[in-house]
Amino acid sequence: MYNDNVKIFSGSSNPKLAERICKELGQPLGKIKLSRFKSGEIYCLYEETIRNCDVFLVQTFSHPINEHMMELLVMMDAAKRASAKTINLVIPYYGYSRQERKAAPREPISAKLVADLVSAAGATRVVTIDLHAPAIQGFFNIPVDHLTALDVISDCIKKKNLPDPIIVSPDAGRATTAEKMANILDAPFAMMIKKRPAHNESVITHVIGDVAGRTPIIIEDLIDTGTTIVNVVEGLKERGAHDVYICATHPVFSGPALQRLVHPNIKEVIITDSIAIPEDHSDKFRVLSVAPLLSDAIRIINEGGSLSSLFKYGGV
Repeated sequence: MYNDNVKIFSGSSNPKLAERICKELGQPLGKIKLSRFKSGEIYCLYEETIRNCDVFLVQTFSHPINEHMMELLVMMDAAKRASAKTINLVIPYYGYSRQERKAAPREPISAKLVADLVSAAGATRVVTIDLHAPAIQGFFNIPVDHLTALDVISDCIKKKNLPDPIIVSPDAGRATTAEKMANILDAPFAMMIKKRPAHNESVITHVIGDVAGRTPIIIEDLIDTGTTIVNVVEGLKERGAHDVYICATHPVFSGPALQRLVHPNIKEVIITDSIAIPEDHSDKFRVLSVAPLLSDAIRIINEGGSLSSLFKYGGV
């Protein structure tokens, strides 16, 4: 696709993903200098001209999320003041997406706040993958291209030819995604009912569906501390299920999540590279790349066409 007027730059959150995207497109990764003052302030300098260019900034909101978010805002401001034609944000994992509504009085809707911040800083478009709540697209007054890794993950699971699979939604919020995956794999699906006594804590109260003697495939949008997933796995085992396969788009992996997921009843954890994880991870982790998906989206945005062609089994 090489195009002189398209420039792709990476923030510091996931440079390897940006490199993979550029390799797919046959584009060089743009040269940018990102550094910190002693006080922690972020400095940005584009080391090549971007005047009248379509600029794509690749930055996922991984840990430390606030640092990476501020870095992206500074990159956007520098691009705007350097007369970029358009500023397109490629945010594979959109942080703060779990705070998309008020569940209690006097709470913020932080997902909307982040949308306002990137819009005010000059974003022209946002490309993201598997939002925690699809309605977050409506928080923006600019185009949002909401992609999904469900096709990539489903194809990976299909190739395994698992015996008696059953797709499991860990909560009501993932039921629609679980149903889609069940249709793709021609398998039944089950749903866990849980309550949350506190953030990153959950207690399984009921299971809807018969999981006994079956191979559960848990589908999630993200895994944070891993506590909820382990509770779901243990709840499934108590009800007679086989060892479990876990699928998630975003490996947030806070605290001891990596160690927690090396669980005797977890057969494999299938994730994507939307967030970088340590290379010395357990063999139980299978990392799929979303670079082809994102590069195709960038190509279509630049050349024209329909993004619906990227949804093999239907959109999100």
